Amino acid sequence: MRKVLVIGAGRSSSSLIKYLLDKSTEENLQIIVADVSKQSAEAKLQNHANGKSIALDVFDTTARKKAIQNADIVVSMLPARFHIEVAKDCVTYKKHMVTASYISKEMKALDEEVKKQGLVFMNEIGLDPGIDHMSAMQVIDRIRDNNDAELLLFESFTGGLVAPESDTNLWNYKFTWNPRNVVLAGQGGAAKFIQEGKYKYIPYHKLFRRTEILHVNGNGKFEAYANRDSLKYREVYGLEDVLTLYRGTIRRIGFSRAWNMFVQLGMTDDSYIIEDSEHMSYRNFTNSFLAYNLHDSVELKLRSYLKIDQDDIMWEKLTELDIFNANKKIGIKDATPAQMLQKILMDSWTLQEEDKDMIVMQHKFGYEYQGEKRQIESSMMVIGEDQTYTAMAKTVGLPVGIATVKILNGEIKTPGVQLPITKEVYEPILKELKEYGIEFNEIKVPYLGYNPENVNG
Repeated sequence: MRKVLVIGAGRSSSSLIKYLLDKSTEENLQIIVADVSKQSAEAKLQNHANGKSIALDVFDTTARKKAIQNADIVVSMLPARFHIEVAKDCVTYKKHMVTASYISKEMKALDEEVKKQGLVFMNEIGLDPGIDHMSAMQVIDRIRDNNDAELLLFESFTGGLVAPESDTNLWNYKFTWNPRNVVLAGQGGAAKFIQEGKYKYIPYHKLFRRTEILHVNGNGKFEAYANRDSLKYREVYGLEDVLTLYRGTIRRIGFSRAWNMFVQLGMTDDSYIIEDSEHMSYRNFTNSFLAYNLHDSVELKLRSYLKIDQDDIMWEKLTELDIFNANKKIGIKDATPAQMLQKILMDSWTLQEEDKDMIVMQHKFGYEYQGEKRQIESSMMVIGEDQTYTAMAKTVGLPVGIATVKILNGEIKTPGVQLPITKEVYEPILKELKEYGIEFNEIKVPYLGYNPENVNG
């Protein structure tokens, strides 16, 4: 049997492992799931005859090398920073490799050797990055096939949200992936993009007040804020001459304005430690960002600072989070403001057992053909089944699994460290994803270009 080694059995691996197990008999596969917790690996395999679990600490060099040496292809579902050691071993032992993570500089440096060995190192093959690349390039290439067509605009948006039937709080949001990434979203530099040929920059403290309104075909009205660096996709997608290129994150209407309160208070800062954080109450944490005033309550000081009234929905959103509770303790030693805020939010925003998540993605393509300006909007929505097979796990794991099988079968064979932007990769994967309900719907709309009426702030 051909051996597929999956390293990492976290939440995002559930649909991947199920896909590989479902394919294992017809494809003659043994699925070896390696995790620091053998119990976690076994839970994902569910006693399948073609599955095997092993306990593996990725920092145990001897054990890691042995596991990789015995595989035909390696799928790394580890945190991105841990991929490189796995990748080096895959080069040494001449094994193909698949990850859902962005290509790091260290990974890219292996490209020449990977090509020399005739190996496929497929990266960025999850949801975002992944399905976004493939679905965008499919339309971009189709437009380019008309030799006279000129691309003018490309906008792309993705959001991990809570499904409508599980939307039970005023924020219309719950954590559907790593909460820390949500709290720190947008930090690390200004958002950069290009609009109508003009470079635009949004500093972090302004990011959540500069939102774009989205009407997602058949799925309702949303808002989006800019991702950190849209400009790098000009080269990736071959759009060096495009006039507008913007990538953003989707949220329900009103989320960004409310989240901006935390940004303005300084609660999302991850650069310093709060003294005695372990014993601090939620109320004291909130008060620590406000002026010293013995006469006014924490509530009054906060409303004054944020310039919101007691009957404002923004105030209701804050009180819903219980941030004025004097009895609840943070309970985290040497915590940063961002870590403390995350702890508070997890009380209210953690998905319950019966909750379902939802993925929404939309692309906009503007182009000129034979003197006529046209626009295509392409959108996708996926709702999770339960807390194991979430929409996030499905949209991350299935592309990884499909790519893994197709590399093993030689259907994807161009060697190198790469992302899925060629027809050889995206056509068969997108075709198979349709069988699992992951499909884009396209509509043609009047060309709008950059419409400032759609932008707040």
